[in-house]
Amino acid sequence: MLSRLSLRLRIFLMFAALAFVLLVLIAAGALIIARELDDPGLVVGGAALPAFGVLGFVTWVWFLFDQNVARPIETLAGSLRTGAVPGAQEGAYLADLAPAARAAAAARARESERLAEAVRQHGEDLLREKSMLESILSDIGAAALMVDARGRVMFYNGAAARLMPGLALDRDLARALRPGAVEAARTRLGVSGQDGAATGAGAPPATTGLVCFTTAGERLHGQMSALGEGRGHVLILRPARETSERALRENTEVLRRSAASLIPLLGELDGPVPPLVAEAIRSEASRLAGALRALAPPAEARGPVAERVRAAELAGSVRGVAGSRCTGDFLIAADGGAIAALLGDLAVRLVESGRPAPDLLLEDGGADTGALIRLSWAGEVLSVAMLDRWLEHAPDPDRPDQSGAELLAEMGSSIWPEIVGDGQAALILPLPLAPLDAPGADHGAALTYDFGLGGREGGEGLLSRLTCVVFDTETTGLDPAAGLVQIAGLRITNGRLTGERFETLVNPGCPIPPRATRVHGITDAMVADAPGAAQALRAFHGFAEGAVLVAHNAPFDMGFLRRDAAGAGIAFDHPVLDTVLLSAMVWGQASSHSLDALAGRLAITIAPERRHTAMGDAEATAEAFLRLIPALEAKGIARIADVTAEAARHRRLLEDANLSRSAEPGTEGDKDSDAARADPPGG
Repeated sequence: MLSRLSLRLRIFLMFAALAFVLLVLIAAGALIIARELDDPGLVVGGAALPAFGVLGFVTWVWFLFDQNVARPIETLAGSLRTGAVPGAQEGAYLADLAPAARAAAAARARESERLAEAVRQHGEDLLREKSMLESILSDIGAAALMVDARGRVMFYNGAAARLMPGLALDRDLARALRPGAVEAARTRLGVSGQDGAATGAGAPPATTGLVCFTTAGERLHGQMSALGEGRGHVLILRPARETSERALRENTEVLRRSAASLIPLLGELDGPVPPLVAEAIRSEASRLAGALRALAPPAEARGPVAERVRAAELAGSVRGVAGSRCTGDFLIAADGGAIAALLGDLAVRLVESGRPAPDLLLEDGGADTGALIRLSWAGEVLSVAMLDRWLEHAPDPDRPDQSGAELLAEMGSSIWPEIVGDGQAALILPLPLAPLDAPGADHGAALTYDFGLGGREGGEGLLSRLTCVVFDTETTGLDPAAGLVQIAGLRITNGRLTGERFETLVNPGCPIPPRATRVHGITDAMVADAPGAAQALRAFHGFAEGAVLVAHNAPFDMGFLRRDAAGAGIAFDHPVLDTVLLSAMVWGQASSHSLDALAGRLAITIAPERRHTAMGDAEATAEAFLRLIPALEAKGIARIADVTAEAARHRRLLEDANLSRSAEPGTEGDKDSDAARADPPGG
């Protein structure tokens, strides 16, 4: 029973028992004397003085013992469990124990360094091969992903992340793909949907074709391959529309070129053409070209895109134009260098043909049109025949064997002449917009994987096996009416950071006080175009789906999330771990548990410019959480259930975020609270 209590509490109980026994002995002696004397009041008065003296002396000795023995022992134990070297003044009254603990911690640190160096040297060749594999798989264009026998994601590349929003490690594939076609393919491979065991009498096929749909309704096609009995499978998928879109582009290109040829041919007709007839022909040809332009190009490259270029960067890299501008900040799905070379070559040829240097305009046509690039000039329109001759040449010196027409065909687009106004002509080049990730989402590296997920059965609830999202928020202040201005999070799976990140500014809908800006550096101008709290929280909720939430002084951050969740139509009912509570479990409640103090004890460096930013603090909290896990396991706190039980012992001073689901934000565990000794406002 007593072994479950902390060392400091056990020592306190020992001294309390000693004081109680001494007071009982004094009272007993006074009672005996009182029976022999005629004045009991005098005896009681005489006994009170030694009683108070004994009580004061025992309390004084307990305080010295607590401050100089019990508390340093707790701190030294925490340091030994985490590998941190204790301070020189820690345990000064513990004789050889403190120097021995420092020596042991220093020796452990040296051994850890030597082991890390040996592992680094031994793994250099493996890392080079891994880098080559990552480069190949991240650039293959197709979406590649691997799932375990339970259907949970172990690996995906950047193309898969763009094609299937909602994809994340240790998340069910059904979150990104509708399960019907996938389950049918598993059956064809002879793989059970329950345990991955082979079910067919004969050997199952190694690969099967697959046509499936994303949860958003996008049709994909590709193949599924079995990894082996009970190990899961690999999917390689592409958008299923590519063939039909290519045929549509080819057919409409024939019509579009015919329409573009009508207008120049007016000047070649024999005999006078009535003005009204010429105008009618010109009008109908322009309408036909415009309709075909709207029909042919895909508005957005929905599939994997290997090349992207920002419109402003492309506009500034084209030579030979009189001027260039963009109608907005957007991404174009194309090889920026090749497009710039093509446009520059056409601009030079226009000047050589006696036309003025053209102006370059890049337009974001939105969801229905895509990106439109115009080279416009004052003068006669260019004939289709002459444009075709120009496109027979290679415009890009880096591709001397590829003509302009071949370059356009590679990008799935084309270019044609048009009359765009009185005395104005142009060359029109449509290109697809590059796909954008969901607000705040960042998949980090081109590849995201943890192959250890496939073999972790039986480890449910272990802290070292949890899938967590470590997050932090920045706010306009500490009062309940304050608003969110930033949210950031990182995903941890199987005890390591996966590289998956979420970060977004948030428009709080009110001015940010200068005092808060001095802490986190976020101004009104920075959040003017940011999403509101509802949109930002929905995006973060999707990122954190199915994960345990981890935060430093979690009741503060969870208060704001839960307050605004109802307005967003969501609920943050995730299990929550608080690194303040975890730190107290390792070092005791008397130590400081601010993020700076915790980082100092665990040798975590926080760059000054990153401190009190949501992502910077989330990164530090994630590192602290990972380094606390071995220390907690050494104390027998290995599962999330153990943390919940242990948290009850600390509830007198530190709030448990799992029990404060209705707490007002800023009222429980404020970031500058004395109880938690946590961080200053807004950070």
